Amino acid sequence: MPRRTSRTALDRLRTPGTLTGFLKSAFTCVLIAGLLSPLAQTASAAEAAAPNDYCGGQCSDILPPGENGNATLAQVLLNQAFGTQPDHAEDQLGPYANLAKGYPTLTNSTINTFFNDASFGVASDQVASTLSPAGRTDVTIVRDKKTGVPHITGTTRYGTEFGAGYAAAQDRLWLMDVFRHVGRGQLTAFAGGAASNQGLEQQFWRNAPYSEADLQAQIDNAVAANGARGQQALADANAYLAGINSYIDASDSGRYFPGEYVLTGHKDSVTNAGTIDHFKITDLVALASVIGSLFGSGGGGEVNNAISLMAAQEHYGVTKGTEVWESFRERNDPEAVLTVHNGESFPYATKPASAQGEALPDAGSVSTEPLVYDPTGTGADQSASAASATATANALTSAKRGMSNALVVSGKYTASGHPVAVFGPQTGYFAPQLLMLQEIQGPGISARGASFAGLSMYVELGRGQDYSWSATTSGQDIIDTYAVELCQDDYHYLYHGTCTAMDKIEQKNSWAPTTADGTAAGSYTMRVWRTKYGPVEYRATVGGKKVAYTTLRSSYLHEADSIIGFQMLNDPDYVKSPQTFQSAVQHINYTFNWFYADSTHTAYYNSGNNPVRASGVDAEFPVWAQSAYEWKNWNPATNTADYTPASAHPNSIDQDYYISWNNKQAKDYATASWGDGSVHRGNLLEDRVKKLVAAGGVTRTSLVKAMADASLADLRAEDVLPDLLKVINSSTVTDSTAAAAVSKLQAWLTAGGKRTETSAGSKKYADADAVRILDAWWPLLAQGIFEPGLGTGLYTAMQANLPVDESPSAAHGPTGAHAGSSFQYGWWSYVDKDVRAVLGESVQGPLADKYCGGGSLTACRDVLISTLKTAAGKTTAQVYPGDTLCSAGDQWCADSIVQRTLGGIKHYNISWQNRPTFQQVVEFTSHR
Repeated sequence: MPRRTSRTALDRLRTPGTLTGFLKSAFTCVLIAGLLSPLAQTASAAEAAAPNDYCGGQCSDILPPGENGNATLAQVLLNQAFGTQPDHAEDQLGPYANLAKGYPTLTNSTINTFFNDASFGVASDQVASTLSPAGRTDVTIVRDKKTGVPHITGTTRYGTEFGAGYAAAQDRLWLMDVFRHVGRGQLTAFAGGAASNQGLEQQFWRNAPYSEADLQAQIDNAVAANGARGQQALADANAYLAGINSYIDASDSGRYFPGEYVLTGHKDSVTNAGTIDHFKITDLVALASVIGSLFGSGGGGEVNNAISLMAAQEHYGVTKGTEVWESFRERNDPEAVLTVHNGESFPYATKPASAQGEALPDAGSVSTEPLVYDPTGTGADQSASAASATATANALTSAKRGMSNALVVSGKYTASGHPVAVFGPQTGYFAPQLLMLQEIQGPGISARGASFAGLSMYVELGRGQDYSWSATTSGQDIIDTYAVELCQDDYHYLYHGTCTAMDKIEQKNSWAPTTADGTAAGSYTMRVWRTKYGPVEYRATVGGKKVAYTTLRSSYLHEADSIIGFQMLNDPDYVKSPQTFQSAVQHINYTFNWFYADSTHTAYYNSGNNPVRASGVDAEFPVWAQSAYEWKNWNPATNTADYTPASAHPNSIDQDYYISWNNKQAKDYATASWGDGSVHRGNLLEDRVKKLVAAGGVTRTSLVKAMADASLADLRAEDVLPDLLKVINSSTVTDSTAAAAVSKLQAWLTAGGKRTETSAGSKKYADADAVRILDAWWPLLAQGIFEPGLGTGLYTAMQANLPVDESPSAAHGPTGAHAGSSFQYGWWSYVDKDVRAVLGESVQGPLADKYCGGGSLTACRDVLISTLKTAAGKTTAQVYPGDTLCSAGDQWCADSIVQRTLGGIKHYNISWQNRPTFQQVVEFTSHR
């Protein structure tokens, strides 16, 4: 069943806390005995006929922990008491985890030891069950024995989508319900008032405070704007909803609905009183707003940019300060790794020659707009305040944890002559997973892959008959900040010269303790003031005038639009070539990098509605909310504007290879987040794939090995540590503490700089002491290098733009700690450029000053040795202080990946890997 992540309401799911010892065990056993009921339909030995499949058995995928994300109350209690797992709840976790130590000996014949066979259909001897949902004759859902993945086959379009909805509810009903409430800002009232639940609903509702009318209007507009495809999407969504609701009714009457509904007080386990609300079409938009905000909305951060720029100008003076700021911003760093690396330029959001309309705040005047009002009880305690602060920071930063990676090699450089791809999204680790696997075959649909639960009317990332596609988060800037001048009071603003009232959007939530979440009663009101230029995020003064800073996102009020692109990707009559693939993903308005492979071609396209900005507007900073600085042909009623043409988006067909790990897309194409410099985690893929391509003969095995090897690499060790040691070793190290640390770091570097177990399951790192030293050293060395030159104020302000470090044990925004994804954001490029400059090496796009030791090699060496000695003296308990899962000093556990519970079923933690959550390995052998 949907499970709950450590830190959300159901994370503390237990039998009632007042029952202890024998009584608690007895209570559990009685409940289990009384609640056991038929959990699945009878299996029949039927075979789902496989449609045209041109992959030749060479398509594979994996999605931990398992396909089954639903559990009855009895199954939840058994898991809590004895650790037992429902069928197919955990059977993909082991193979996924085992690749970390198994990849060195990988062969083509053993790939599916670590992945699933992603061929279409199910062999007759592998059919576990066949179901005609609701007795329909136009659709069947076949599940396979190995993984329990639903293979949905329909003879009508309606039946096919009905089956997709029914299967989604079978596998993810509770999770879908949780996230529709997140999208509506109603999670605490639904699942409990835990501080983490408060933070989650606040983070997403701040950026998408929609009313019911707003949600419906987005559907109406998307349908109206897309002709026959829009009408088909609406029909598909309604059929999908009918399937979901049919399962709700069946599971309710049959009493095999998710047990979390009982544990959160929505259903009674004895009388079956209570309801599970049917899904409606606006719920799908609420769900989409969460996913789009989390993974597909680049931009924001303009106010933080302004604050750090002003800090630089205060410290250095305007001219020098601006130069320093720009060097740290790295808008178009010549050393940055690129996805389109053939030299082609795609200018976007570049620095204007003369900025127009900038509205930088007066020093010290900025305050964040409150979201929470009138809190009571646990809505007003210290934990709630901390959760709100974190949620606000995550919502307003440009450093969004995009995650995901891709490795795609042209057939010109493979052993078979066919392209090979290893790719997938890093969406964090949850139980159940946010994504679900499925195969859908019906009129106009033929695909297998992953989809976000509750939005699975189409496969969103996966394979078609003779092609496969995937995505990574791109992060180009589709969010701008406007300074609206206030008039009359704090809730009126000037719009084209007229004093206009802001709209007040509110969501009132209250909660009480339940079995699942014992958080004491509390309540609050979330309130957003909305303007034509988007929601208010900050208050300030500009030149003494009171303003509100608002954020305007091009996908705001357009959360439903991307459905057309996904519909096209699933249509075998539409996608027949790299060109038609690119045409399909052009209909997706979220910011993603899209990759494609068939038996002959590869392709890439960067999607998103990139607004055409007014001449002279610098996308990095707030501008005045005046007609001269608005997006070209912007219509505030519909939030539409002119967007850059498809040809202006980074795109390519049949490049020798593509890599992406949320790095810079192409020359002159600026992304909103900072950190696209000389050292980026994309380098870990670039270096390995480039070497494979140079040698030729690339196979599925060699590309998986490259991905897996990069997934264990410590970016700081591989790309920065050699130069740090070069500085230190420029003279003999005489201090015994420093010398011992250097020896350990050098030995680790020689061994590859990996964070890997001594042996599978040992839960101990090889070179553990060196790993500890670097983890402790990095923040100290960064501070030691940069703070003396930048000054404390500027050094601190710059960290609001780009955090210094993101090691595996760090928290990762909305996906939390123990999330796998690491090294996306940090100061590794700054350290790399500065240290190389001090060494006298060539640096393209250098920082404006030399910082380490003021540019003196001797003084820089002293800084590094001093901070290294401090780091070496830190104990493991100091470096890894422990949390609710790990004891202090447990290095392996601090890094480990946890399937964060979003429901009642828990799983074991696995050794750290920095790789996609859902991943495909594909090599098509022929084409239609």
